[in-house]
Amino acid sequence: MPVALITGITGQDGSYLTELLLKKGYSVHGIVRRSSSMNRWRVDHLVQDESIYGKSLFLHYADLSDDASLRRIFFKVNPDEVYHLAGQSHVALSFEIPELTTHEIANATIKLLEICRDQAKPPKIYLAGSSEIFGHAQESIQKEETPFNPTSPYGVCKAFSVQMGKVYRSGYGMHVSNGILYNHESPRRGENFVTQKIVRGAASIAQGKTEFLELGNLDIERDWGYAPDYVQGMWMMLQQEQSDDYILATGKTHKLSDFLQMAFEYFGLDHQKHIRINPKFVRPNEPVQLCGDSSKAQNLLGWSPSVPFEQIIRSMCKAAEKIN
Repeated sequence: MPVALITGITGQDGSYLTELLLKKGYSVHGIVRRSSSMNRWRVDHLVQDESIYGKSLFLHYADLSDDASLRRIFFKVNPDEVYHLAGQSHVALSFEIPELTTHEIANATIKLLEICRDQAKPPKIYLAGSSEIFGHAQESIQKEETPFNPTSPYGVCKAFSVQMGKVYRSGYGMHVSNGILYNHESPRRGENFVTQKIVRGAASIAQGKTEFLELGNLDIERDWGYAPDYVQGMWMMLQQEQSDDYILATGKTHKLSDFLQMAFEYFGLDHQKHIRINPKFVRPNEPVQLCGDSSKAQNLLGWSPSVPFEQIIRSMCKAAEKIN
């Protein structure tokens, strides 16, 4: 069976990717930080399944800053495919901790690329890019060729990683694909992301636990898709004979206020009665609109988004009802 190694396996994308690869007959190995050992609820159902864990799913404790432990894992696992999803993933937080963001995204990426280059048979590599590399984009709908113009430490680090992936592909002949993914949501989205904050906040207000929700800029527009669709695209990239860069996006944007309204309406609430704007939640230098053109992925990979915006919100709200 093919062997895959996933960094960030306990995150939203990592958990969905694990499920996908297991269904496809992979042996899946995940790298877990010690600090994440108590926060792996997204994969607990797999870990607790005796027919899966220890047979086709394995977790290894290590840190991306620890070269020795990473090399031991690579030597033991000998992966055919590496999916690098780990790293500080919160854009707003990157303004508060830019140095740590750089270590966890840029430095960790170059470390993994070097380790993969040193393997007797270098694995195929997926690097998680982001629409934030375009920042204040020069084009209203961004393509793979759109110039990078990041506006946050997070975006700068992701741009570095994408560029470095290109260097290892062209300079060393390695199979490195960059997935430039636009916002993608699901019930497994982290609580510190604004979409989940809205959904959880609406559920809490509906249940009488709180009265107000504080947010920042509601006029930003983003291209929102469904996370399980996007991890399917990740896998598709590594099945190609030649590696390349691909945008995964829906090609449609919605304002954050649209997301807010639909989420509150699900719970029978008027959001205007419960929202307070707090300037501290407004990001410095935030892109107003990001929208991606995924025609390359659709034409070459056969990938396409399948879940509409409204359905994504409903699935998140339904899950939040059970949590609250």
